Amino acid sequence: MAHPISIRSATVGDAALVGRLLWDFNREFDSPTPDGEFFARRFGVLLALDDVLVLLAEDAGDAVGFGYLTLRPTPYHDGPLAQLEELYVRPDLRDRGIGTALITAALDEMRARGVGEMHINVDEIDRDTRRFYERHGFVNILPGEDYRMLCYIREL
Repeated sequence: MAHPISIRSATVGDAALVGRLLWDFNREFDSPTPDGEFFARRFGVLLALDDVLVLLAEDAGDAVGFGYLTLRPTPYHDGPLAQLEELYVRPDLRDRGIGTALITAALDEMRARGVGEMHINVDEIDRDTRRFYERHGFVNILPGEDYRMLCYIREL
């Protein structure tokens, strides 16, 4: 990586690129996944919404990672709550600060939008990812508590 990483907001025109990156991410972990074309169609819709943000990390114009965030209203803050849905850096480029650049840009943008809180779901066995988020100030135990927060999911 000879060039500095740049971070920019994706547009609807980047839907296929973001779809391919998400497909790559899911395949890396052998997750059942729709194909990149499906994700491209979905991001074609999602990127047009005001409450969706995708940040692209680029090295000399080549996409090397992304962060996908959604916002929703909450009664706990004047501004919205943000959910970091996905954060991905190509495996061959990890440990070079790209993830940090993405999460920093995401936090800066969420602060600028008046977001009161950001949530992230991480698999318990994914220790490296958990350490990454903890280094950036995220917790799964609230101050003053002695138990972890958990996320429960039910497909409908």
